[in-house]
Amino acid sequence: MNQESKLSFRNTGRVAGLLYLVVVITGIFSLGYVPSKLIVWSDAAKTFTNIANSEFLFRLGIVSGLICYTFFLFLPLVLYKLLKPVHKTYAVYMVVLAIVSVPISFVNMQNKFAVLSVISSGGEEKDLVMFYLNQYDYGNLIVQIFWGLWLFPLGYLIFKSAIIPKFLGILLMLGCVSYLINFFGNALFSNYSDLGISSYVRLPATLGEIGTCLWLLIMGAKNNSDAFSTE
Repeated sequence: MNQESKLSFRNTGRVAGLLYLVVVITGIFSLGYVPSKLIVWSDAAKTFTNIANSEFLFRLGIVSGLICYTFFLFLPLVLYKLLKPVHKTYAVYMVVLAIVSVPISFVNMQNKFAVLSVISSGGEEKDLVMFYLNQYDYGNLIVQIFWGLWLFPLGYLIFKSAIIPKFLGILLMLGCVSYLINFFGNALFSNYSDLGISSYVRLPATLGEIGTCLWLLIMGAKNNSDAFSTE
């Protein structure tokens, strides 16, 4: 590979890192920060008041979520270009498992718009607001299956390629398992969220995704043609 091709390869890695960074930041804001400020799952009245008083923050969370899902649509396509030489079949699995989550996420966002409709109507249907928020939460639970599954082929490709540190690939593969553990835990046991372990279980995924994002953004992808296969 000549110098120009190596530079193009590294820049493709940085583009992937930039896309991943947007996904991470908007995802943390929409899925973590905004709910932590507005939603009290055990208190419908408090939640209703919080959203009514901070409607712009709630709307900002919706927009941030839609930006996250949009960039997540393009991220696996750029990663495919980067990792296809390693193993084309696994790269296709990675893209399909990631992209299938996007329409589910977009449709699920209707539940948050329904919350806005209730709030804007001037009514006091606090239980209805909680109903839609719960439906949104259940939708996120379903989509977490694919948020987890796509990490396994991604982690495997990174581990085999050596264009990104192998330990990040291991963390991503473990992250797949951690997402699935949280899904089955929440689906099978009504008190799973009360245990307070979901964030710890998801730690490998968090470290793996943020680490991969930052490595790609700062370092780009290191070419290692010896690791590439022609499957």
